[in-house]
Amino acid sequence: MTPAIADNRARAVLFILLAIFFASSQDAIVKAMSGNYPVYETVTIRGLTCVPILGFWLLRHGGWRSLRTPLWQRVVVRALILCSGYFAFILSIASMPIANMVAIYFTMPFFVAGLARPLLGEHVPSYRWIAIATGFIGVLIMVRPGFQAFEPASLLALYSAFAYAAGQMMGRQLARSVEPLAIANIQNTVYLSVAIIIGIVVQFTGVADVGSKTMAFLTRALVWPALADFLVMIGIGVLSSFAMVCFINAYRLAESNFVAAFEYSGMFWAIIYGALFFHDFPDPWTWSGMAVVVGAGIYMLAKDRLQPQTG
Repeated sequence: MTPAIADNRARAVLFILLAIFFASSQDAIVKAMSGNYPVYETVTIRGLTCVPILGFWLLRHGGWRSLRTPLWQRVVVRALILCSGYFAFILSIASMPIANMVAIYFTMPFFVAGLARPLLGEHVPSYRWIAIATGFIGVLIMVRPGFQAFEPASLLALYSAFAYAAGQMMGRQLARSVEPLAIANIQNTVYLSVAIIIGIVVQFTGVADVGSKTMAFLTRALVWPALADFLVMIGIGVLSSFAMVCFINAYRLAESNFVAAFEYSGMFWAIIYGALFFHDFPDPWTWSGMAVVVGAGIYMLAKDRLQPQTG
């Protein structure tokens, strides 16, 4: 078991900002490759890459014995919830505009704040509700979703937000009793196993595109990657390894409803990568939304400086 750790909001913010950077970089690469490879293939190569990285890291911090935790069932359940949310997030991109999907996904801090008290016993101050709501308004200003957001695929994005919120809140409790790198290794094993199972089912049942863009992305035939693409997929695994560990530590070090508000920083990376790689340059609405999000973050940080930290 890991020793008791007091909340440290400054370190939590650092970890969550790093986690969002790694995860956003990974998502940008996956988006760029999604037209040529099925999602299960990308996730499989990502998972295989994470195995030696996270395994070696675990050996240096905690050792293999930390995997033999009496809480392993809860760790696996958390990983399954996050895995289902991740696949829902990726698949929703195939059938709906990215702006609409992102707007729905960023309801996640609301789920965290709403569930924090009944599940974790955390008090959610009113100023954090204000900051979260304001940040979400900023995201809506940036992406300006239309009525298309209510098409069936939007339910995948909504479920992704809920699953991610539930998984990260579970992680806060687990990481105080289980070595975070053990949690990351088990999580990666679950992601890898699910991807392999999906791939086997697709290959041996002959399931193919049935008219839905989402199903086509899920059931596309396996494609042997070119060397350059294979190396890029390995890079996805490296980014994923760091992202998982940073996410776990971020939610370990501070209240989940505090950390979740900083997930909005993902929009900044989405804008940067969109401009650099997809020629999607920010317009005045985007810059206005960014200003609102930054203002909400500054407001919450200023209010938190006046509040006592809990241990």
